[in-house]
Amino acid sequence: MRFRLTPRDTSFYDLFAASADNILTGSKLLLELLGADPESRADIAERMRAAEHAGDDATHAIFHQLNSSFITPFDREDIYRLASCLDDIMDFMEEAVDLVVLYEVEELPKGVEQQIEVIARAAELTAEAMPHLRTMSDLTEYWIEVNRLENQADRVHRKLLAHLFNNGAYDAVEIMKLKQIVDVLEEAADAFERVANTVESIVVKES
Repeated sequence: MRFRLTPRDTSFYDLFAASADNILTGSKLLLELLGADPESRADIAERMRAAEHAGDDATHAIFHQLNSSFITPFDREDIYRLASCLDDIMDFMEEAVDLVVLYEVEELPKGVEQQIEVIARAAELTAEAMPHLRTMSDLTEYWIEVNRLENQADRVHRKLLAHLFNNGAYDAVEIMKLKQIVDVLEEAADAFERVANTVESIVVKES
């Protein structure tokens, strides 16, 4: 860890932790979606929209702090990238739930629960990791595990696509709807990996 003589604005750590906690809230709503009947999904989507708006507020707070701080705890570019990647996760989760409601999907295809379980675990790890940015310690296992989860998500995604196209149980329109949903969930998993990679880059620079 590099020794610093200049004071740093430590509020960023709390803001990143709040953003990650909000993502954890969103992942729980995704899990709730799995067991919900179609009539209950609109309420879940509404709560997810509220969480997404809270995520936007957290991101804007980080950007505002970045613009008003003379000295930051680590590189400004990394702060911006980390905040943006966290925001992307929330956006993808909200989009997935919204599509399920808008497309009036009766039943999600088998395998989506595995996608969402991977996302939920990545959300837990990310929420646990953000407070460790303050000391830049105990983070190696975090980014290793998130990268492993993203590889798992890739495999699940490919199997889901094969199921949609090879099953014969879906018509062309339904395939298009379901493919868009599982693709967006895959984007969410990818975004968790981008967060983990950004954290790894920050730790390497600061060590």
